[in-house]
Amino acid sequence: MPVKTLWLVRHGESVGNVAATRAEREGLERIPLDIRDSDVPLSPTGEQQAAALGEWLAEHRVEVESFWVSPYLRARQTLAIALGDDPVPVAVDERLRDRELGILDLLTTSGVARLHPEEAARRRHLGKFYHRPPGGESWADVALRLRSFLADLLVTPQESALVVAHDAIVTLIASLLRRLQEQEILEFASGNPVLNASVTRLDFADDDWRMPLFSDVGHLREEGATVTVHPGTPDVGDPESADSRGNGRP
Repeated sequence: MPVKTLWLVRHGESVGNVAATRAEREGLERIPLDIRDSDVPLSPTGEQQAAALGEWLAEHRVEVESFWVSPYLRARQTLAIALGDDPVPVAVDERLRDRELGILDLLTTSGVARLHPEEAARRRHLGKFYHRPPGGESWADVALRLRSFLADLLVTPQESALVVAHDAIVTLIASLLRRLQEQEILEFASGNPVLNASVTRLDFADDDWRMPLFSDVGHLREEGATVTVHPGTPDVGDPESADSRGNGRP
């Protein structure tokens, strides 16, 4: 296992985050967004956060040997702004895309309750980790593709890597490497939101992964960038969800 240090970064604030938060506050059933999930760009605040991330990266550049990113625009923009003129190769991997919500996509909490009450009932019965919205993915589905990604990443010759993706991806990669089980994952996600443009670090030593840093945004504060999390639309009515329209898609 050559990779011994793994940095995980959530993308900066997106225009979808802003639209979702506003829709929730106004009690709308649908989020007024007319672009597909993979094309949702950063907001001006998100661009500012990505620039602040660039200052952090400049200080830690020698600690990062390879770069991986979700194919979704908001993640690619975050990494591109942070890298600036640094011409490093970047691996775009579709397994790092955000969780797909299927028929619940672009619905607010009230929208799910009114338009798909049967899915809210299924979610309560199955639990958040295993509930798969029609046309979408469960957390377990996302974990499966991330196991595949990690199997490839961890055998690369570089000893360190940085991944820019989404909150659910950050949470699940950290959980998988630390060998957390269903309830442990949900409890961890509930109490530890992944902030926009935050940095998480995992280190491998003594045959185990340790996480000395999770969702750190000290670099944003140092650069005067706004710190955002966007609770957004919860996962089928779960107010503590870390896998949400604001913390996940967009």
